[in-house]
Amino acid sequence: MDWDKIRLFYEVVNAGNFTRAGEKLGVNQSSVSRQISTLEHELKVPLFHRHPRGLVLTEHGELLFRAAQDMRLRLDETRQRLTDTSERPAGELKVTATVGIGGIWLARRITEFLDRYPDVQIQLILTNDELDLAMREADIAIRLRRPAQPDLIQRRLFTIQYHAYAAHTYIERFGEPERIEDLDKHALLCLGGDQPSFILDLHRLTHLGRDPKDPRPARLVVNDSLALRQAIENGAGIGMAPDYAMSTNPKVKQVLRDVEMPSLESYLVYPEEMRSVARVQAFRDFLVAKAQRWDF
Repeated sequence: MDWDKIRLFYEVVNAGNFTRAGEKLGVNQSSVSRQISTLEHELKVPLFHRHPRGLVLTEHGELLFRAAQDMRLRLDETRQRLTDTSERPAGELKVTATVGIGGIWLARRITEFLDRYPDVQIQLILTNDELDLAMREADIAIRLRRPAQPDLIQRRLFTIQYHAYAAHTYIERFGEPERIEDLDKHALLCLGGDQPSFILDLHRLTHLGRDPKDPRPARLVVNDSLALRQAIENGAGIGMAPDYAMSTNPKVKQVLRDVEMPSLESYLVYPEEMRSVARVQAFRDFLVAKAQRWDF
C-alpha cells in the first residue's frame, strides 16, 4: 500500500472531513477526495460511509485506521530515537504524574533537570487518570500503585506517608484532637470527586475509627488535592495530606501523631521500547537519585 495515501487517510479520519484534512496538508478538498477514492479502488473496499454530516468509518476503514495509527506511532518512536544521542539527551519528553506529586514534589525539581539537560523539553501532564503509555499518551509516569501491565518497566521511588494536618489558626480556635474519637467534634476536610478509590480512601478522616456505614460528616469535600491543602493551610479544618507537601509548611501542624496513618508506594514507569531513549534514561536516573537521597 502507498504510505502517502495511508497517511492521507489517517489525517482525514482525525480531521473528520476532506476539507479540514486538506487544509492541514496544504491540498484542496477535491484532491483529498480523489486520492481516498483511489485508495478504496486499490483496496477494493469502501473505507467511509459518506453522509451530509460528515464521514463515518466502515468496518474496513476501522481496520485500516488501527493499522495506520500503529504505523504512525512506530514511525514517531523511530524518529525520536534517531534524533536522540546517548551523550546528549534531546527532544520532547512527556511526563505524567498525579496532581499532588506532580504539582509539588516533581515541579520543584524540574528546573534542576532542565538546567542539566537544556536540549530536553518537558511536557508535564498532571492527572489522576493513568494515561496509556503503550499508546504514547505519555513517555514516562510517576504512579502511586504498582502497574499491572507486563510490558512496562517499573522502578520503585519512595514511600509517601500521609498524616492528618491542621493549621495553627484552626488549633488556636478549636483545639487539637488528641484521640481518634476527638475528630467527632472537629471540622473535617476530604478529597472527593472523580478520583481513584485508593486515593479517596487515603483522605477519609470521616471513616477513621468509625463504622464505614456511619461516617462522620465532612465540612468540606473538594475534588482537587492542591485545593484541599490550601483549605487545611487556611484553617478550614483538619484534613489528610502527604508529608512531602505539608511537613515543612510553617502554617500547619501534624495532629494525631500517635495514630497509624496510611502510606503509598510511588513508582517510576515507562514502556519497554523507551528503555534505550536517552532522555528517558536521563529523567529516570535524575528522579531515582532524588528519591534515594530522600530529597523532600
